[in-house]
Amino acid sequence: MYGANQISLMNEDDLQSELVVHHWMTTPHVLVFNHQSLKEVMEAMKRRNEELIFINEVHHVLGVVQHDRIFELLLQGYRLDQPFDPSWIEEAKTVSTKDTILAIDFKGVVIPVIDQEQKIVGALKPPELLKAQDFLIRSIQHNVNMIDVVLDNAYEGVTVVDQNGFIVKMNKAYRRFIGVTDDVVGKHVTDVIDNTQLHFTAKAGVPERGKVQVISGQKMIVHRIPIWQNNELIGAIGMLIFEGVSELYRILENATASSKRLELNMKPEQELTQVEDQSCVTFNQILGVSEEIYACKRLSKKAARTNATVLITGESGTGKEVFAKAIHLASKKANGPFIAINCAAIPEHLLEAELFGYEEGAFTGAKRGGSKGKFERAHNGTIFLDEIGDMPKHMQTKLLRVLEEREVVKVGGNRSIPISVRIIAATNQDLLEQVKNGEFREDLYYRLNVIHLPVPSLRERREDIPVLFSHYLKKFTGDYHMEEKKMDQKVMELIRSYEWPGNIRQLVNLAEQLITLVEGELISVEHLPPLIRDQPVQAKESHTLRSDRSEYEKEMIERTLLEVSGNKTKAAHRLGIHRSTLYKKMKQYRLNV
Repeated sequence: MYGANQISLMNEDDLQSELVVHHWMTTPHVLVFNHQSLKEVMEAMKRRNEELIFINEVHHVLGVVQHDRIFELLLQGYRLDQPFDPSWIEEAKTVSTKDTILAIDFKGVVIPVIDQEQKIVGALKPPELLKAQDFLIRSIQHNVNMIDVVLDNAYEGVTVVDQNGFIVKMNKAYRRFIGVTDDVVGKHVTDVIDNTQLHFTAKAGVPERGKVQVISGQKMIVHRIPIWQNNELIGAIGMLIFEGVSELYRILENATASSKRLELNMKPEQELTQVEDQSCVTFNQILGVSEEIYACKRLSKKAARTNATVLITGESGTGKEVFAKAIHLASKKANGPFIAINCAAIPEHLLEAELFGYEEGAFTGAKRGGSKGKFERAHNGTIFLDEIGDMPKHMQTKLLRVLEEREVVKVGGNRSIPISVRIIAATNQDLLEQVKNGEFREDLYYRLNVIHLPVPSLRERREDIPVLFSHYLKKFTGDYHMEEKKMDQKVMELIRSYEWPGNIRQLVNLAEQLITLVEGELISVEHLPPLIRDQPVQAKESHTLRSDRSEYEKEMIERTLLEVSGNKTKAAHRLGIHRSTLYKKMKQYRLNV
C-alpha cells in the first residue's frame, strides 16, 4: 500500500504503473459454492461483515452476494434451511491484477481480482478505491506544482496558450522580460505579448523554430510549438530561447572562432574529405520528436561506434540513406568517402563492373586503363548498397566473398585488391521471405544483418509530421524566394491523419507543391490533393468508431503474436509497424502474449 508521503514527480507511465490493481487489492472474502443453506451463507457473511464472493472448486469466480440480497430473500419468505440457489448469486465484473484503477467502473460493489489463470487472488473494495483516487489526485497536484517550479526557475521565457490563443501559463522569466506583474492567465496572448504569432500556431498546428520577433522593442529569437493530444490540436507553447539577437550573434561568433581553431589543426587530406562529404548529414539533421525516431537514432549511434555491417530496413521514402549517411559521419571512417549505389537501378550485366571495377579490354567499350569500382573508391570509407534485395543471385555470391575476404577482383582481372570498407545495406523488401523463397542467399543475409536498423514509416511517427512539414515549407519558401504561407487548422489535421504511403518523400513533394502552386498567403483545405482532402479526420471520429478500431487493433496484435509464438520482431514486421510501437501498443492493450 502507498502512503501519503510516497509521492514523487513521475511521468504518465510511472503514474499508471503505481495505479495498477495489484497495489491496491486486499484479501478477498470468499466461499466455495457447495449448495450451502441460506443460514450458512449468512453466517459466512457475518464473520467479515462484508460482501461475499462465491467461487467454485478451482477458484474461478461465480459471483457476489450482498447483504441487501440476503434481506430480500428473507422478506420473500425463504427459510433459513433453504439451499442457496445459484441464481441468487449476482454476476460480478472481475479485473486483472495488471489492470489500472483508472479503467474500473466502480458502482459500490466489491470487485474480484483474478490472475492470468482466471483464479481469484484478491478483491477491490470501496475504501481501497478511495485511497487510490486520493493518491492519484495528490500525485497529479504534486506534478503540477513541480512543473510550475521548474518553469518558474527556467532562464528561458515560456508561455502556454489554449487553442483559442488564451494564456494558460506564463513563467516568471517571460513576465519579467515583458514587465508584467499582474496575473495574465485567461487573457488573450495578443493583449500581453507584442507582435505574437502564437495564437496562429495554436490554430494551424505548424511549428515555427528560430523566428525573430520584436518584443518590448528588442529582437528576440522564439520557438512556437503546437500541442497535440489524440490527434487534436489543443494549444501551443512559446519559448524565448536567447536574451536577444545580439546574444545569438555572440554565440555564433564564438562557434565560428572555435571552428577556425579546429581547422588550423586539420590535416590537408582531412580538409579535402570535408568538401567531398558535404552530402552527408548528422543525426541532429534528422528531424523528429517521436519516441520511434529517437529509438532509431539511439541504435544508429551505437552502430556508428563500430565497423559492423548494418542492414537498414523500411518502406520506400522513410529516409534509409539519410540514416546511412549519418552513421558514416559519426563513425571512425568519417574522413573517408561515402559511396552510394542503387542495386536496382543498374542493369544486371553492368552491376559487377560498377561494384568491383574492370580491367582494360575486359569487355567491348571498356575504357583504356580500366576503371575502379565502387568498393575500391570507398576504401577507408563507407559503401551504401541501396535496394540490396534486388541484387541478382550470382552477384550475391560475389558480394558474400567480398564481405568474407575483404578484397575485390576487377572484371577481366585476376589480382585481388584489399579494401577497408564499412558496408551499409538497405532494402524495403522482406529479405527473410526472399531467403525462404530461394531469391536471396541465407548466408549473405546473416552477413549483412549484423546490426538491424528498422526505420519507422511516417504513419508510425505522426508526432513528427508537423515538424517535418514546417521544415520543408520553410525550405521551399527560401529556395523559390516566396513569401511565407500560413495554413488553417483543418489542413494540419488532415495532413496528420493521412497514411502517407510514400512517407517523407511524399510529404516533401506536397510541401513543394503547396509553396509553388498556392497563390496568396493562406493554404486551405481546397489546396490539398483529393487523397488527403477527402479522407476522414481521426480526431473528429465518434468514440464508438474509435473503440471499434481499438478492439480490432488489439485482436490483430494478439493474433499475430500468437502466430509467431510471441516473437516481437517478427510480429512488428508482419503488422507493418516499428518494434517500439508494438511494445507501446501491447502496454496500451495490456497484452502479455
